Amino acid sequence: MARYVQIANDLACRVRSGELAAGAELPGVREYARTLGTTSSTVVRAYRYLADGAVITMADRRRAQVTGEGAIAAARLLEPGRVFRLAGSDDPALSVLLNWLGTAVEPVGVRGSFPGLRAVARGEADGAVIHLRHRDGVYNEAFVRSVLGRDEPHLLHLWRREQGLIVPAGNPRGLTSAAGLGGLQVARREVGAGTRALLDQLLLAQGTAPDKVAGPELSSHMEIAFAVALGIADVGVGVRAGLADLGLEFIPLLWEPYEIALGRGALGAAQPLLAALRDPAVQQSVTALDGYDIAHTGTVRLVGPDRPSEG
Repeated sequence: MARYVQIANDLACRVRSGELAAGAELPGVREYARTLGTTSSTVVRAYRYLADGAVITMADRRRAQVTGEGAIAAARLLEPGRVFRLAGSDDPALSVLLNWLGTAVEPVGVRGSFPGLRAVARGEADGAVIHLRHRDGVYNEAFVRSVLGRDEPHLLHLWRREQGLIVPAGNPRGLTSAAGLGGLQVARREVGAGTRALLDQLLLAQGTAPDKVAGPELSSHMEIAFAVALGIADVGVGVRAGLADLGLEFIPLLWEPYEIALGRGALGAAQPLLAALRDPAVQQSVTALDGYDIAHTGTVRLVGPDRPSEG
């Protein structure tokens, strides 16, 4: 391995670990060359290698600095061939994104927010797509903290999406909320899916026991829409996207964040996801589907420890 690559990899390891945080300045070229016992040209090549990988920036007349997403870029630089294994929730826009990414992301076949988180915890997946509303109204963080708390978990925001009731044209039963679902055939996601958990929460809030609602349990939002279109169910609970071609109507209930939970060690493998989410063509494909908000797409945040309540 060339000396400049060795130097770059050592610095990348320090950035990935957090020793060199975002905004940290690297030593001056001559100073670092003396410290390492090498030439200034070798250090310059190392710095350029890191800059090409978006780990650092090299502004004129300023020392090199770690970029805002340097830890993610460094991890990708150190593991260039790693494929991101994704489990979790179903979503029409996610299918568009995965088709765009091709072999850079490998779906592992575990569907549903809760099963996806468990797959990450067991090491069977690098990330899980989730949308889980806590009883306090905050999405995802408490569940990620509980399951992945020892792995410095992060949440990668994909988009917000609209959930609601899927009904035949004209809404013949006049539904406006979960309150009217008792006694109907309701197409639902399976137990463990975030949309199923949301439905159960809404039913309980309206005074209806979830086990009093009957209907088919299905593994995707498209299957739920098909069930209503075929007359197998009176109503479905799912996302707005893809209903127009089926002649169905949508009764909105709420908007929810749709995010990928992953440990710090998988941040580098997630780099292709980040790049795709910021591609205008991908964003246009997502917004062409109804019921999506991409205002904060591609943002990544650390899920820190829960703050103790003041008493």
